[in-house]
Amino acid sequence: MADAPLILWFRRDLRLADNPMLAEAAATGRPLIPLFILDPETEALGAAPKWRLGLGVEAFARALEGLGSRLVLRRGPALAVLEALVAETGAAGVHWSRLWEPDWRARDEGVKAGLRQAGIEAASHAGHTIFEPREVETGQGGFYRVYTPFWKAVKDRPVAASSPPPARLLSPAEWPVSERLACWDLGRAMHRGAAVVAPHLAVGEAAAAERLTRFLSGPLDRYAAERDRPDAPVTSRLSENLTYGEISARSLWHAGMRARAEGRAGAEKFLQELAWREFGWHLLYHTPEIARRNWRGDWDAFPWRGDNPDAERWRRGMTGEPFVDAAMRELFVTGTMHNRARLIAGSYLTKHLLTDWRVGQAWFEDCLIDWDPASNALGWQWVAGSGPDASPYFRIFNPATQAEKFDPESAYRQRFLAEIARRPGPEALAFFEAVPRSWGLRPDRCYPRPVVGLAEGRERALAAYGRRNN
Repeated sequence: MADAPLILWFRRDLRLADNPMLAEAAATGRPLIPLFILDPETEALGAAPKWRLGLGVEAFARALEGLGSRLVLRRGPALAVLEALVAETGAAGVHWSRLWEPDWRARDEGVKAGLRQAGIEAASHAGHTIFEPREVETGQGGFYRVYTPFWKAVKDRPVAASSPPPARLLSPAEWPVSERLACWDLGRAMHRGAAVVAPHLAVGEAAAAERLTRFLSGPLDRYAAERDRPDAPVTSRLSENLTYGEISARSLWHAGMRARAEGRAGAEKFLQELAWREFGWHLLYHTPEIARRNWRGDWDAFPWRGDNPDAERWRRGMTGEPFVDAAMRELFVTGTMHNRARLIAGSYLTKHLLTDWRVGQAWFEDCLIDWDPASNALGWQWVAGSGPDASPYFRIFNPATQAEKFDPESAYRQRFLAEIARRPGPEALAFFEAVPRSWGLRPDRCYPRPVVGLAEGRERALAAYGRRNN
């Protein structure tokens, strides 16, 4: 059985370098069958992340071909697909990288149990996070509920060195039949928005490495001072690639640590942001309810509104608050949103518009090409006030004063708001090409009046908060 192949089930680890599962499997000397499954959990992804995942799968397939291998594509429930492929190929086992989102975790646990019950080797590996969520513990053996102690616990924790990509991958004597990626039509729900967002993407492992090199070559030095300014190009933009595992979080950690040792100004803050992502996965593992319910149960009675017409204006970037609308239009045009803008847009929806954070979470889940279930849930609950390490409810971001501080020349707002720009640029106009025609939006129309006055919205939110505490 020494020549029996291993099936490598790829999901959010679409890379060759620093991939523990791939490195360990290649070291066995066995033939390898790389596999991607379009299972119901993957089918359930929102429009933008599913489209972007498909592009990542396509790029990864090309990378495998460069090593003389290939990526087999199959559709169906994961366990059934894997059992069928084992029977077809005589594979000695199935390997994959661990994931921690509740539905994905339940799927993987069912797959492992089913394979082992059938007498098939099933092995999971680290690789999606720097630190395994279950391995970071408090002094009392529990999990961390607050970010700062978590950061102190991991900032000097040893991290294994990144592994190089394999030089070659052994192929099986006969390749199993593969489905065609184009037939899956993973970008179907993007409609005409795909053509607008596509120029802003950096797909694949090589593109991710180039992004990291550019970031380290200069923007890192300004990162700590200017990362909150959406008008300043100082962020790494690697969240897109981290989402699909086109670059490992561990390799970014080592890059940040080297920069910190060199005394680079932004290195410590960059490491803290990587640790914030780790904290999100840590919490999602230990408290999976954070993905769908208030992390603080005492918020269950808060009178947030469900979906409503004001929330629809928020989704369309038509609230009449320029900083908020610029953020929402950036999302439509680029598939991402600057982190400071996410905070402002989230605060406005949950506090000025008193709308349930899950309404915003669902919209991001559908529209973000860098959608990360842990970071998305943690971020929304932070800004709403219902989560761990939350922003106090009385901390209500004022979009106008935030714009003065973080977009002082109005560059960000004019970049995405055609109605207020002196000469609308291509990105401001692209918004109207991306949105559904049924919205009836045009750049030559007047900019809308605010949904609610900022002072009025703040007082309404504080009053609701006060009633909650009485």
